[in-house]
Amino acid sequence: MGKGFFISKVVAVVCVVVAISAVATIIALSVVYAQEKSKNQETPTTATTAGPGTQTTTPSTPKEPWQRYRLPDSLSPISYNVTLWPRLTPNTDGLYIFSGYSTVLFTCVKETDLILIHSNKLNFTMFDGYHAQLKAVDGASAPQLKKSWLEVPTQYLVIQLSSPLQAGSTYELFTEFVGELADDLGGFYRSEYDEDGVRKILATTQMQPTDARKAFPCFDEPAMKAVFHMTLIHPHGTVALSNSMNYDGLNLIQTSFGPTEIMSTYLLAFVVCDFGFIQSDLGANVLIRIWARKKAIEEGQGAYALEKTGPILSFFEKYYKIPYPLKKSDQIALPDFSAGAMENWGLITYRETALLYNPAVSSNGDKEWVATVISHELAHMWFGNLVTTKWWNDLWLNEGFATYVSYLGANYAEPDWNMSDLIVLNEIIGVMAVDALASSHPLSSKEADVMRPEDINALFDSITYSKGAAVLRMLSSFITEEVFSNGLNVSTVNSTYKAVDNAGIQLPHSVEVIMNRWILQMGFPVVTIDTKTGKISQKHFLLNPDSVVDWFVPITWIKTGAAKDQYWLLTKEGKIYYMTTGDGDWLIANIDMKGFYRVNYDSENWDRILTKLSTQHQDIPVINRAQIIDDAFNLARAKIVSTTLALSTTRFLNTELEYMPWQTATRNLDYFVLMFDRSEVYGPMQGYINKKVTPLFKHFEELTANWTKIPEKHTDQYNQVNALSWGCSTGVDGCKELTTAWFKEWMDNPDNNKISPNLRTTVYCSAIAEGGAVEWDFAWKMYKSATIASEAEKLLYALSCTKQPWLLNRYLEYCLDPTMIRKQDATFTINYIAGNPIGQPLAWDFIRANWAHIFNDYGGGSMSFGRLISGVTKRFSSEFEYKQLLQFKEDNINQLGSAASSFEQALERTKANMDWVALNKELVFDWFTSEISGTQMYF
Repeated sequence: MGKGFFISKVVAVVCVVVAISAVATIIALSVVYAQEKSKNQETPTTATTAGPGTQTTTPSTPKEPWQRYRLPDSLSPISYNVTLWPRLTPNTDGLYIFSGYSTVLFTCVKETDLILIHSNKLNFTMFDGYHAQLKAVDGASAPQLKKSWLEVPTQYLVIQLSSPLQAGSTYELFTEFVGELADDLGGFYRSEYDEDGVRKILATTQMQPTDARKAFPCFDEPAMKAVFHMTLIHPHGTVALSNSMNYDGLNLIQTSFGPTEIMSTYLLAFVVCDFGFIQSDLGANVLIRIWARKKAIEEGQGAYALEKTGPILSFFEKYYKIPYPLKKSDQIALPDFSAGAMENWGLITYRETALLYNPAVSSNGDKEWVATVISHELAHMWFGNLVTTKWWNDLWLNEGFATYVSYLGANYAEPDWNMSDLIVLNEIIGVMAVDALASSHPLSSKEADVMRPEDINALFDSITYSKGAAVLRMLSSFITEEVFSNGLNVSTVNSTYKAVDNAGIQLPHSVEVIMNRWILQMGFPVVTIDTKTGKISQKHFLLNPDSVVDWFVPITWIKTGAAKDQYWLLTKEGKIYYMTTGDGDWLIANIDMKGFYRVNYDSENWDRILTKLSTQHQDIPVINRAQIIDDAFNLARAKIVSTTLALSTTRFLNTELEYMPWQTATRNLDYFVLMFDRSEVYGPMQGYINKKVTPLFKHFEELTANWTKIPEKHTDQYNQVNALSWGCSTGVDGCKELTTAWFKEWMDNPDNNKISPNLRTTVYCSAIAEGGAVEWDFAWKMYKSATIASEAEKLLYALSCTKQPWLLNRYLEYCLDPTMIRKQDATFTINYIAGNPIGQPLAWDFIRANWAHIFNDYGGGSMSFGRLISGVTKRFSSEFEYKQLLQFKEDNINQLGSAASSFEQALERTKANMDWVALNKELVFDWFTSEISGTQMYF
């Protein structure tokens, strides 16, 4: 068993054995870096008898155990018995509260006279002057309590004892407490919604990563697994749900639940609501229930989730070779939820947009999102829940694995969607832009670097999720997916090695040695191939050219369309004579972007690739057509190739009909729009894009019988949106007239929206941009009355498209009023507004003026907080904006929370933007001008 993992004892011992083998591939990756990190691990804390310090904040070098953010290793929980009573009406002070009591059974592992247990924002009932009661189990005597207090900075209840707890003995700690059932989206919180004109309140949870301690006192670390016995007291007319099945039916006063499996505190969940549900057929091996607002259930919005959950569960049972270990899988859509979803074992919680689907209103993108999120969360039932990382510094093992296999599960559920290819667009291309920054971070961190809750929250980023998925996809590619999955299925810790050996796969090093380079180092290489000499080299992309790091890089490649044997680049450079090319030959490496690296070529090979794109682009695999565009643009930003070369990779788009190349070009040209939409470059740039998109617009006009039919192919439905969006924004004849007419028809008959669900985001945005207050107010009214969250989300975005500054300012003010815009949507809405060139300076002024309020009330530690800074500053490209950002950071240095790293990235990105604009503005202007005039410039 590799260091850094704890395995739950679930179902039977045989499942434990198989569970260990089921992550052997991942364990193999962790062996070496765990050993390298071990010298940096903190020495386990031994509890002491010293009294509390007088300081109110944790010192930089903690002297006492309660001043450290990690629990000592002296106690180990066995089980919790927790009873909670949420009040769904406010008290006389206007507050919503919950009360409860808890008994935790724990074993003393090392003799100690100190009990530390996490607690945050709980008010305790005192017993003879102490916060808790302690007793021994099995007739032994418990030491007397000496002193107790709440250590607020590190979120502990501290209990000092008059004599030590004995190693090997078992004890019970009882507490009684009251907490606020706030609307802060963390811990045990409340959510509100309107149904048939009635305001409804429900109580729900979000524990990950460190908020179980807000619901009851607990040993709130992922390795501190235990069994949970939950009881919920709730009003008449409501139901109570938790991870396990209830004991005694839906009692209208009190519902108790069976014991959970042994699991981490962050996976605990409970809900009190008056929702409806649909369920799987009686007699099924696993009871599947989809819970949501009664009206949503009545409208059939949960049907798609119910249809796909069973097949995806079955897929993962076969994939992991382990039966789903629980009797039921409840999935519930919550009106207010901070994340996309949460993998609570047996009770998965979702945003409504991630679980509910209505074919009459929802787009194909909405449907894909539901399928992939369900698949992601169900993947966690094994990897993450059954097998859990010891500490949050290796979060990538949990989330990266779930992200990668979620595409396999979704591909199984919807085989016509080609999800195994869409991972390139959805995960890999985007995260490569982030990982190219000097302010990026390795997949794995030292435990000592991830201590505070805000440090933990900061790890929930695209590196953890998307790069984690990308390097695992690369691993499955070079050992083959069959061997990768076999490595998960055999029954020893050495399964990966045996699977590789049995398949006869020759690797230059062991799996963990190869992958160690990708896990412990931030960034990735750019591989340069000179087809004249066969020289091949690598260097750290976008970083110091003197960097000494390198990778073990699997090079897959084709020459003039023919696949060649994989080559391993193990050093800084090498020479491969069979990579030389003759006249008319062309070479492309990193086939289907299975490797996490970029590729550069000599100028002659680039020229031959561009010629092939312009004449017979179908000869190049579609993913590689997207890759060529993305690599070229990013190489240009790194000043490795010219910007005109990057722009030249888009010339063939007037003959391209596939979604992936168009979407990749869109993302890269969006950067040019961000940098130049306030300058003279914007006009000729729009003219060029208009020339390229007009044939695509005409293609879909014909394919859909003048926009009256939906394309059959999943990716064609996406590319139809590109055609319409670029067509309207660049002035393709008839586009704006089309969208405004559709929108006006809806305004004339609000109860009958005939706009295709796939096109609604684009149509709404275009019409609101062309309109004024009347159109905006109509869309706002439709947003407030929307009964499905995906439709509300489309309108929420479209409302940011107006060109009227006063409407944008009013919209910003709505963001801080939860009765107008839900807290879960506030930061996204501000970012939407900042994406509008008119709204960007308004949004920047707004968050500076309201930062304290946003930080305190909208989650300085939340996972979306860093995205707010990134979104509002992504257009920054001047010295003035850089100084403003730097000053803002310095003025709020103690109120950055989980956004601290995002500020560093924003500063770095702004500097890079400044340099890039200064270097390229004139050149880009000339290039676009020559293209629309018919006189091409060459690189």
